[in-house]
Amino acid sequence: MATMMTKNQKSRKVASKEEKQTVEFVPETSKEDKDPLSELMNQAQAAYNSYIQAQRKVAAAYQEHQRQGERAYKETEEQAANICTETIEKAAQALEKAEQEAEVAYREAKVKAKQVYQDRVSEALRIRKETVERAWKANKGNSERIWSIFQGEIER
Repeated sequence: MATMMTKNQKSRKVASKEEKQTVEFVPETSKEDKDPLSELMNQAQAAYNSYIQAQRKVAAAYQEHQRQGERAYKETEEQAANICTETIEKAAQALEKAEQEAEVAYREAKVKAKQVYQDRVSEALRIRKETVERAWKANKGNSERIWSIFQGEIER
């Protein structure tokens, strides 16, 4: 057991700045010191160290994948927000343009409607005047005929 303690104590972990790695220092042993149980313990320790190192790499890869996913999500969200903003701005511009065109069309229609109104009023007044003049002439002609009949001058 004393040799096992010595070997386990000589196993050390060395940490670099970029990645933690476990490095095992294998002590120099003579052929007499080799014990199958010690060798098995050393292999188990090396396997465990490899497992821990692999687990750290998997965790780092998972975290990197998470960061990339978050970055992609944020980019997509930003693009969607930009597209939404552009679409709203274009819709507002289209609304403003449509309102301006509608106001212009309304003013033109109002001017045209006033012109039609004036034309119809003028036409109605002209027809009324002509009708009154004809009625006056007809009434005057009838009055003259009646007056001549009344005076005994019958025209045949």
